[in-house]
Amino acid sequence: MAYHAGDNDGDGQNRRLYNPYQDLQVPSQKLYELPTSPEFLFKEESLAQRRSWGENLTFYTGIGYLSGSVVGAGKGFIEGVKASEPGDTLKLRVNRILNGSGHAGRKFGNRVGVIGLIYAGLESGMVAIRDTDDVINSVVAGLGTGAFYRAAAGLRSAAVAGVIGGAVVGLGVAAKQAMKRYVPI
Repeated sequence: MAYHAGDNDGDGQNRRLYNPYQDLQVPSQKLYELPTSPEFLFKEESLAQRRSWGENLTFYTGIGYLSGSVVGAGKGFIEGVKASEPGDTLKLRVNRILNGSGHAGRKFGNRVGVIGLIYAGLESGMVAIRDTDDVINSVVAGLGTGAFYRAAAGLRSAAVAGVIGGAVVGLGVAAKQAMKRYVPI
């Protein structure tokens, strides 16, 4: 099989050409153009460039729990090292560090996982309501997540957390767009 990947036809578009008779010593010069972009069975599949709500829920909750657990374990490790006393045996010091890491890791992981769960639900709800996927959905979901997460602490705390959540999501979306634009993959 002879593929000529990346052939340029002069108009700046890459083509992938295929000659099925090249290895058969047949005097045919017929080249077939093969698609270079992904093909989809249905047009709707090509239009959907995002994860489904279930995939979003799993992704944000999982990433939140994992990152929160790592940060919490690091914090617990530092607390465990500080809590060890000069007369402690190595076994006791290791036990304090492991207990501190495990406790703080679970605590932080659960908190950030719940935040990811709320965010995924709100973002998917915004996409369903507005029937479009844009930056506004993400920022509003961030605002709502912060406000909803801190609602039990009072109105002022919920408002501050909502602003922080919206700002964090806005910065994240801006950073993602900058990475797409300036960092070729």
